Order: sequence, then C-alpha cells, then structure tokens
Amino acid sequence: MKLHPLSVLYRTAASVTRLGWVVVVGAVSSSQFDRFGLAAGGLLGAVLLVAFAYQVAVVRRFDYRATEDTFDISSGVFSRRTREIPYRRVQNVDVSRNVLQRALGIAELRVETAGGGETEVRLRYVGDEEAERLQREIGRRKRDEDNDAATPTGDTERLFAITPTELLLLGLVSVDLRLLSFATVLVPVLVPSVSRQFPLVDLFRAAPALLAGLVLLALVISSLRAVTGYYGFELRRGDGELRYRRGLAQEYSGTIPLDKVQAVVISENVLSRLLGYAALSVETAGYAPGDGGDGSQSAVPIAERARVLALAREVEPFGTIEFERPPRRARTRYAIRYTLAIFLLAGLGVLVARVSPIAVPVPGYAPLVLLPLAPVAAHMKWTHLGFALGENHFIAREGFWTRRTRVLAYYRVQTLVESATVFQRRRDLATVVVDTAGAQGFGASDARALDIDAERANELRRELETRFETALATTRRERAGDAGPNAARGEPTPAGE
Repeated sequence: MKLHPLSVLYRTAASVTRLGWVVVVGAVSSSQFDRFGLAAGGLLGAVLLVAFAYQVAVVRRFDYRATEDTFDISSGVFSRRTREIPYRRVQNVDVSRNVLQRALGIAELRVETAGGGETEVRLRYVGDEEAERLQREIGRRKRDEDNDAATPTGDTERLFAITPTELLLLGLVSVDLRLLSFATVLVPVLVPSVSRQFPLVDLFRAAPALLAGLVLLALVISSLRAVTGYYGFELRRGDGELRYRRGLAQEYSGTIPLDKVQAVVISENVLSRLLGYAALSVETAGYAPGDGGDGSQSAVPIAERARVLALAREVEPFGTIEFERPPRRARTRYAIRYTLAIFLLAGLGVLVARVSPIAVPVPGYAPLVLLPLAPVAAHMKWTHLGFALGENHFIAREGFWTRRTRVLAYYRVQTLVESATVFQRRRDLATVVVDTAGAQGFGASDARALDIDAERANELRRELETRFETALATTRRERAGDAGPNAARGEPTPAGE
C-alpha cells in the first residue's frame, strides 16, 4: 500500500520552508536587498523543484502492508530498505496530526517497538481513516499474537476526561523553569548592545525585575504548552489496552498496551500538592510522541490525588503504601551538602567582586544569608524519600519540587544494583536501584531506595531478588497455561515483557 498523494506536497513544503527561513534572514540582513532577493528567489525555486521531484520518488518507492505475522515496510530512493516488524514486538501505535494536516485530511502514524529510544516506523503521511484503521489492525494482530485471542469487540470504557477546570489548573501548575535556560543563550547576545546605553551597574540593579520577567515568561509559555497539549484529553480502556486522545494545535491519539506497561508514576509538583492534585503516567519500553522520548506516556495529566491513585490501581493493582524512610543521618548528609554549596557560592561571589573592574552592588558573601535554609531544605528532601515492598510491587518515592512515586511489578525488574559512593560509605549509607525496560538509560529515572542504611540496602537487594524470581516463575506458569499454540511452538517471551 502507498502513502497519501498529499504527502508529496506536504513533505515538499516542509523541507523548503526550513530553507526559506534562511533565505528570508539573509535577504533582510543584506545591504543589497534587491540583488540578493532575486538570486535567493531563483535558488528557492530550483530547490523547490528538486525537493518536489525527490519527494515524489520517496513516496512512490515507499510501500507498507500488514501481513499475518508482521508489519512490512519497503523504502528508499537510492538504496532499498525492507523491514519486517513482528507484531509481538510492537509497544505502541500512535497517530498525530497538526492543524494543517487535519485540514488536509492526513496524519502521521508511528509504530514503537520494544527496542525503545526511537521510532521504528513512521508513515508520513496516510489518510485519517487509513491511520485509524492501521492503528486498530496492528493492535488487534498484536493482541492475537500475544494472547491467541479472538477478535476483540472494540468496546471501550471511558476512564478519564479532562474538564475545563482541570485544564486551567494544569496550566497553573505546569510551570517549567527549565525554559529559563534560554536566558543563557540570549544574555550574551543582548548584554553588549544594552550595556552601551545603560551602565552595567544599572543592569545589576534591574536583575530582580529581569528575573521576575523571565519567570513570568516561563510560566506563560509552559502553561500554554500544557493547555494546548492536553486540550480535550480523554483516556479509555478496551481490549487489553489504554487509548488516549489529546491536543489542540497538535493532536495525538494512541494506545498503551496494558501487558507492556513497565511501571506507573504518580507525579506531584509543589503547586499541585498544595492543591491536592497529581498526575499519572505509565512507562513502557517504547516512547511517547510529543513527550520528549523519555519512555513515559501521560495517562492522566491532572486530577485529584485520590482519583489518580484509584486510576493507578486500575493499571497496576497495588495495595496500601507504607513508606520506609532513610535513616536520619541521611538528612544530616543533605544539610552538610547544601551548606558546602552555599559557602562555595559565597567564595565565588567574593572572588568575582575582587577581580571585577566595576563595583558590584551586591556583596560577594550575599549567598551566606541562605545558610539557615540548608537544614530546612535537607529536611524537606528527606521527608519526601521512601520505599515500600508490596505483595506484588516495589514502590519508590523521591523529589521535593516534583515528587514522583514509581510503582512496578516484581516480574518487570530487569536489573538490581546496590551502590555506595565515598560520601555514602562515610555515613554507612547505600542506594538500591531497580531498573526496568521502561527506563531510557540507567540512572535517576529508575525506582530507587536512596540513601538507606547500608545493611538494609543489602537485605533489600536480596529480598527483591527473591521476590523477582518468585514472581517471574509464577508469571511464566500463568503464561504457559494461557499461551496455547504459542507455548507448543516454544516461542520465546518477547523483549520488554
């Protein structure tokens, strides 16, 4: 089967638009605007013809089809590439449409596999009806492959739909101060031109107002991103999977197979905790479109915390959580760490004040006023740490500004690591990291029992190993009993399961 004919025009326009911005900027900045504009127009026309011819070849040489066991793709203009993707390897099938694509009646379909990290297949672009048909067809064949099940009924149950009030609250609590990092790029460009008109000392005096402006800008931008990204969010369950739809400018719809879920994550930043709200996401071995490729998909962007917990238990039926906190000496360690960081900042401030040719209105030792906050920050970090061992799940919690509670089934565990840094060993502390196939890389995104007693860490690791082996044996027996012909063929367990 072929891509939609409008794919040629859309892909050509997208590729030429990227070059068009360069031409516009060059024409505006050129002292000989007329001559440059004429040459640039001719170049842009030639590029347009070449791009159109190339996209025609790309679309004509692109074929796809859903066979009984695999989804097959053939592509390539100068060199041919053929891919056969077994349905059992499929994690997610997602469809996205921006405003222009919706107007043209086309959509992009993405197929994520257990490999994670990047999209295995992108169909850019197919018709709206074809995208939804393929999404249903691949999902049905994957379930048949995994479970040897009959054709699903297609009935769905609505679990969650965001309300206008919740959407406004989402915009309020979704401020992302990471956007302030753009200031590090803008400031070196803007300061030289501004300092010619205003003394540098005035810039220092205006710093609080500039910082407040940047924070307000970050709040507005991140709020708009959240509101437009999750406009009309709806979550449904049916045929062994979760189905979601969201987005205003860019619309996403996709599936989250329940048997592919590696962990569920309950997230609460400071503002949402104060308001009694939380968010729920699920981690799979694939990654979510539009979510930055972090391996997680939003199941509930915002709702009352009790409702989020209830929905989380719909995905992973864990019981009551009773957290075990790190020992109090871990809190002392955090206080010492924050105190040393404050002294380091004060030392750097004094050094800058001494070598600067211009008098700085703020004393270099000003960061020392933060010293009383060090034990408070240490206590807040310690308070929000903890782990729990459920009957079938491991639960870990950490984070103050954004507290995340990860819940994962024992049989999903991939790796167990017990580690202790030099500073941890000085206080007889250690960390146990529980890795799953849902984590993109090994590190802080995994569930962790952080800074617990070293002896308890050793006990926890051995206990997790025992529970993992028991849960895995039980799961294998259950699958062997339900596998039918798959077990008789001796097929291996799919990766990521």
